[in-house]
Amino acid sequence: MPKKEKIVGVDLGTTKVAAIIAEVEDADIKVVGVGSTPSYGLKRGVIINLEKAVESIRKAVDEASRMAGFKVDACYAGISGSHIESINAHAMIATSRIGGVITKRDIERVIEQAQAIALPLDREIIHAIPIEYIVDNERGIKDPVGMSGVKLEAEVHIVTAAITSAQNIYTALEKAGLKVKDLVLQPLASSYSVLQPDEIDLGVCLLDVGGGTTDLAIFYDGAIRHTEVIPLGGEYITNDIAIGIRTPYKQAETIKKKYATLSLTPEEKKEEIKVPGIGGREDRFITKEMLQAIVSPRVEEILMITNKAVKKSGYADVLAAGAVITGGTARLHGLAHIAEDVFNLPVKIGIPKKIGGLTDIILDPIYATGVGLVLYGHEKKNQTLIPRARGGGAFDAIKKRFETWYQKYF
Repeated sequence: MPKKEKIVGVDLGTTKVAAIIAEVEDADIKVVGVGSTPSYGLKRGVIINLEKAVESIRKAVDEASRMAGFKVDACYAGISGSHIESINAHAMIATSRIGGVITKRDIERVIEQAQAIALPLDREIIHAIPIEYIVDNERGIKDPVGMSGVKLEAEVHIVTAAITSAQNIYTALEKAGLKVKDLVLQPLASSYSVLQPDEIDLGVCLLDVGGGTTDLAIFYDGAIRHTEVIPLGGEYITNDIAIGIRTPYKQAETIKKKYATLSLTPEEKKEEIKVPGIGGREDRFITKEMLQAIVSPRVEEILMITNKAVKKSGYADVLAAGAVITGGTARLHGLAHIAEDVFNLPVKIGIPKKIGGLTDIILDPIYATGVGLVLYGHEKKNQTLIPRARGGGAFDAIKKRFETWYQKYF
């Protein structure tokens, strides 16, 4: 019997850490393990307490491993945070072979050339994604290998991250017993699980609204065009609830998950919610209408700030497929309706694709990034990855630094 390949995705979020384990056999992907635990030690996508982050990762992976029935030792990990920045770069080379037949090596060369940009010493490239190729001034080419041409150009979407933030994620996963196969920008990972090819061709805006950040990715004509991380998310809604009804953060989070909604009928508005008393105080009651009045303004603010980012990107007029919202905050009832009013676009909630196995568990927006990481890993496993950065890419650079540090002190 051939050995089944295992792919693991670890989504490091501000409010939760999710681990997805999948098995691949004959190109069929089946989710066999799912683990999710509250996230401690992370804030807005960045690790602020290493030991707590390691413990959260270990719990999520152990839960998924017990469900799958085996342990895992490597993963694809998501990365986000306000330190993420992206640009679109242009590069041009002369083809290397006599007769001008373009080879894979030419593709590698032109993308390497696109990455030759001036970066601060504290930043590293984590993705260099081809948008389109131009052969002898003919634009819109997706795969020029085998074509004839003297001049090859490329438009490349380059995503950079703070080296220290990426290294901390790498270190936390290593301490939790996992080797990192690749660090993947979270909205890029989510796109693998919630977007359809037609949407990517027509033009679509993906919003992954998590606990600490809202990750934005814009796709058009079959390629990613713009990425941005906005430091606002569901935890701000929870904070508003905590202040508005005078209750601890944990209790506010529970009330948000259980009762918060953006759409109420006249009868529902009058329904009461119990707010447990603290410190010996008596329980109190608020109406659902009062809770909605706290939640709605913050949600609208997040959407309006994101809409400004979309307009600033220059791609607001090509989003024929509208917007897709995923992530934990996408669970809020009525979110799509409000988003349609703000963006003036058709909006849907992004649910991960059915890929077999534990489908009933993963059909939830909170697992969009985790499932996407698995699908990303499956797509990349048979591809020859093009070098992404100076010196071999962010992952190699981080790995070398970590190994040098580890050997020095241990």
